[in-house]
Amino acid sequence: MSGASGLTHVRKYRLLVVLVVLGTLWWFLLGVLERETRNAEGRAANMVISQLRSALVIKGAEVMLSRDGRLDQHRSINPFELVEHQWGNYEGLCKTPQPNPGDWCFRVDEQKETANGPKGWLVYNPRQPVMVDNQQAQAGQPLAWEVTTEFADRNGNGVREQEERLTGLKLVSVPLADTTVVRQDARTRVAINLINGYEADE
Repeated sequence: MSGASGLTHVRKYRLLVVLVVLGTLWWFLLGVLERETRNAEGRAANMVISQLRSALVIKGAEVMLSRDGRLDQHRSINPFELVEHQWGNYEGLCKTPQPNPGDWCFRVDEQKETANGPKGWLVYNPRQPVMVDNQQAQAGQPLAWEVTTEFADRNGNGVREQEERLTGLKLVSVPLADTTVVRQDARTRVAINLINGYEADE
């Protein structure tokens, strides 16, 4: 009985060791999978940014070569309109305050409709914490970009002077809180709160 009991304990100990080893390997593999998934999302988002910037370089050159083209008329355009590729995670114009996790959309500023199409900002909603365009993005915290003009900054002050000519188009990151749409929403909320406050006083 003692021999059989000892053998049972040995088997249980071996099973415990095997479970611990398998659990450790499973935990390690989950960490690797999560890290690789995060890296893949970051690479995909950065690839989108890179291709859009390349398209803007070409568009800027086309505008400069045309006789009546003006670069400043192309500020805040939708850069996705310049790429023929059909993006599976591009939702088009934003129908909600932010796109679905892992998706892009173009948020329109209704005050800036022009002959070159609607004006606004490109918005990306990370599915998980990723590094996009040298920005650390948290899951569910959207990032925004806007098309603007490049200029020959002769004095290096970062501000365009009247004599410094425009040289192209570029995509720059902008704080989403600084977009007109968000500011309008904030003003609307303030107005509603004021109205509610007045009603409460009455």
